[in-house]
Amino acid sequence: MTAYLLTILVVMGIYMLLALALDLQYGFTGLINFGLAGFFGVGAYASALLTLKAGWSPLASFPAAVALAALLAWPLGRVALRLRDDYLAIVTLGFSEVVRLVLVQEQWLTNGVQGIPGVPRLGASWGDTGFSTGLLLALLVLALIVTVALLRRVTHSPYGRTIQAIRDDEIAVRVLGKEPARFKTQVLMLGAGIAGLAGAFYAHYMTYIVPDQFVPLLTFYIWMAVIMGGVARLSGSVVGAVLLVVFLEGVRFLRGVIPGISDADMGSVQLGVVGLILILFMRWRPQGLFGARGAR
Repeated sequence: MTAYLLTILVVMGIYMLLALALDLQYGFTGLINFGLAGFFGVGAYASALLTLKAGWSPLASFPAAVALAALLAWPLGRVALRLRDDYLAIVTLGFSEVVRLVLVQEQWLTNGVQGIPGVPRLGASWGDTGFSTGLLLALLVLALIVTVALLRRVTHSPYGRTIQAIRDDEIAVRVLGKEPARFKTQVLMLGAGIAGLAGAFYAHYMTYIVPDQFVPLLTFYIWMAVIMGGVARLSGSVVGAVLLVVFLEGVRFLRGVIPGISDADMGSVQLGVVGLILILFMRWRPQGLFGARGAR
């Protein structure tokens, strides 16, 4: 039971990081990013490969995973952010699929569809599995605190007011002499770096990563967390991630309540229930739990 609770807490923490990254991009800047899973996968694979093939310590690989994910967002931003927002959504979704296909095809590096096993857990050499999981959870909580503090400082600064102005009226920002593309690229890179950090934590917790773990469905789940919690609300992103994991795990217990559901059918039932919850939120609480009443 303790191991299960630790697993739930770790997954919640990882989803919180992803939700914070998306909320910075979409909630505060208006960037529609459908490729979050791609940056998440880049961080996971970068940390795993540097640890296993380059001999780096797990902690040393974390900054490299963040940097690589952020750097990959730079050319994507320079190209896509000169287009309309709907084109950015298409480009980021395409980027996510390109990343997954590269992970599948480049077997010499990523081991293809067989994935990468044996990724070391943080502190695994110091104690048993329970100790290493507790250490990873403690570092994850610390990373969340630092991330929230950083994003709060960013969003409440003149820089934060600028990106929110870009979200609300980009033409007015241009008239004031500022270049929105530069700010959008920076925000896209910062959010990608946070997603890469989440990926590094994921790799060193799961100890086995495979391309199918980084599909667009993951991005959909994080969008749902941000919508449920409230757009442009850091606290909403945190609470939304908690609710998302509670819903996803709670659906698993439906198998014991609804007769005739096999293990193979549970994935479809889970997706259907999650979609229904999202529809109910959009109907009765479109601004999210922490959004301003009347906002949509």
